[in-house]
Amino acid sequence: MNKIGLIISREYFTRVKKKSFFLTTILVPIVIIGFYIAIIAITVNGSSEKQSIAVIDDSNLFNGNIDSKDKAIDFKFIKNETEVSFVKKYKAQGYNAFLYVPAFDIDSPKNFTLHTQSAPSLSTNSIVEENINKAVVNRRLVSQGIDPKKYEKIASDVTLKNIDDSKRAGSTSSVMAAFIVSFACGILIYMMMIIYGTQVMRGVTEEKTNRIAEVIVSSVKPFQLMMGKIIGIGAVGLTQFMIWIILIFAGQLLLPVIFPDMLQQINGAAAGTGNASKAAEFMQGLSSLPLLKIVLSFLFYFLGGYLTYASLFAAIGSVVSEDQQEAQQLVFPILMPIVLGFVIMTKAVNDPNSSLAVFGSLFPLTSPIVMMGRITYDIPFWQLATSMLLLIGCFLLFTWMTGKIYRTGILMYGKKPSWKEMIRWGFRKQ
Repeated sequence: MNKIGLIISREYFTRVKKKSFFLTTILVPIVIIGFYIAIIAITVNGSSEKQSIAVIDDSNLFNGNIDSKDKAIDFKFIKNETEVSFVKKYKAQGYNAFLYVPAFDIDSPKNFTLHTQSAPSLSTNSIVEENINKAVVNRRLVSQGIDPKKYEKIASDVTLKNIDDSKRAGSTSSVMAAFIVSFACGILIYMMMIIYGTQVMRGVTEEKTNRIAEVIVSSVKPFQLMMGKIIGIGAVGLTQFMIWIILIFAGQLLLPVIFPDMLQQINGAAAGTGNASKAAEFMQGLSSLPLLKIVLSFLFYFLGGYLTYASLFAAIGSVVSEDQQEAQQLVFPILMPIVLGFVIMTKAVNDPNSSLAVFGSLFPLTSPIVMMGRITYDIPFWQLATSMLLLIGCFLLFTWMTGKIYRTGILMYGKKPSWKEMIRWGFRKQ
């Protein structure tokens, strides 16, 4: 056990002391916070840019006025012009675009044209279409003897309020908060298993290629070497992840202090479009989630999933040499369950109680990713407990098998074993 501890210490401190570890650990949160600031800056600056669109309304659809909710576009009505004559003038007169509304049949509205010097943005096109459709609906209401203003008062715009009636009865939940947290946890597990599992494989391959493994196994058992390497690299991953969380959280707290004016502008802009209430709803929904359960489950499934797959990656690393193509061929079957887990997780966050989601969260090769996609929902205790027990059992089985493969492969050179041969090593009595 002391030898495994020494190997863990060596693997951990060798990687933590590298400049690359320091740079990635510090740069990743900075990049994330930088993107966050850039999004805010773009949103604020983008909201201040106005476009001017000329309108020739031959059908008098708008009655000389477009009451658009979006203030980023200014509509100007043009008189005594035709589409043919004005299409050559609108750019010189300072208009970004030119909307032509021909005479049309109210039952079959068509042939509306938006002239631009280049392809219009998706948002501009959407705003123009929204105003045209609203005007057409109003004209149809009038033709049926219905006052559009009365209809607007009668029309309903219902927003559902979610109340959690489970063990946290009465707490307000948020579908958006549950979806975002579930998806984020699942994709983090997915990425970290691949990244750190690959690091284990590369570390084993390098030691085998450099003949370091021959020296090490003369004083420790191959199984001890494999476990020490897996746990040491996993500890590096946990350390890095915890530092990221702390730095990102600190950045979130400092952001209002560093950019107070910018945040006031974005809040003001959001208040006008209803985004502020959505943000408040998200934060309220986030506080109602079982955060302790989510954090503890994340740590368990990260460790369980990582240890399970890292043992497989270590076994692959022990049988390959410098041929990267050989490594890619052998590692492909290991990556397939991880990718499958990610695919099932994208379905599970939308339908957490489907039979596919339940299966994916119980099957140990996909459960670390899929279960995190369901963790914000009210999962039956027996499913969570069964999933954890199966994952532990899978880890013990794979560690037992891959330990034998590692013991044989780490000292083997000049031969390319097949998966069939490796499985035979795993079940061979020694």
